[in-house]
Amino acid sequence: MTTARPAFDPELRELLADMPLMSRLSPEVLTQLRRLPSTPIESLLAHRHVDRREITVPAEDGAPIPLSVFSPANTDRTTAAPCVYWVHGGGMVMGDRFSQIDIPLEWLDGFGAVVVSVDYRLAPEATGTTLVEDCYQGLLWVAAHSAELGIDPTRIVIAGASAGGGLAAGVTLLTRDLGTPAIAAQMLICPMLDHRNTSTSSRQYSGVPGVWTGEMNEFGWRSVLGELAEDEVSAYISPAVADDLSGLPTTYVDTGSAEVFRDEATDYATRIWAAGGQAELHVWAGGFHGFDALYPQAHISGTARRTRTDWLARVLSPDSAA
Repeated sequence: MTTARPAFDPELRELLADMPLMSRLSPEVLTQLRRLPSTPIESLLAHRHVDRREITVPAEDGAPIPLSVFSPANTDRTTAAPCVYWVHGGGMVMGDRFSQIDIPLEWLDGFGAVVVSVDYRLAPEATGTTLVEDCYQGLLWVAAHSAELGIDPTRIVIAGASAGGGLAAGVTLLTRDLGTPAIAAQMLICPMLDHRNTSTSSRQYSGVPGVWTGEMNEFGWRSVLGELAEDEVSAYISPAVADDLSGLPTTYVDTGSAEVFRDEATDYATRIWAAGGQAELHVWAGGFHGFDALYPQAHISGTARRTRTDWLARVLSPDSAA
């Protein structure tokens, strides 16, 4: 039986027509995808006045975690800058700290924010909580060195897209439970939150080629969970299984109506409200997974990006009570 599904935005559908799509991932395909050129960070920095610094932070097991720090290149700053701690996407199995980096670099341009991007280890080579713990260790380093980096420690926002959104949510749960460091807000862009992959939207976008399908999602989760039994899956890995979503910082969640993660993203925001928290939720009609990162020139993409930026401006305002 054919599953009815929301249609793509017409402009996005036309743009997507030229992109080769697949329905499944395999170890062989993953190897090929990892060989593709990474984001050309130099071209993104060429027209910006940015100081770039490369840092290596030790993980709990001593493995090196690379961080890239991008700061506005000015020396007349009289107040500490906000910070966006960026967690990249890639299904937890691919990507690097420069993936989707154009998104937070817009906030460096607009707000003078210091952007720090973390290169966490990937599955299947790394499994369990390793990925989220890598991200957490990098965040601890940023908070501990806030004065050196010119960062206001009360205005650190963690943000991520796709797998990065899920990891950002996991790190935020971890900071709440451990009591450090302080996070002003979390921004979860089309986040990968639920390993169970059983929602209506995950079924709607299975069995058909796409940017990220139910089958690809299952591959990503199987890669990161390894041999863990269902009752061993931590909420820090799969935030949707958290029993308690109270006590979280103000949260932004967005997703497309035409993607696998639609239902788990909307459910996460709903559960934050139910726990008495503050969340802003946007479901972009006809948006497929990662639409605004793949096609920023589309009208709906520009609207989605501006809406995030407007929210972030309110959150990062020195007078904000968020």
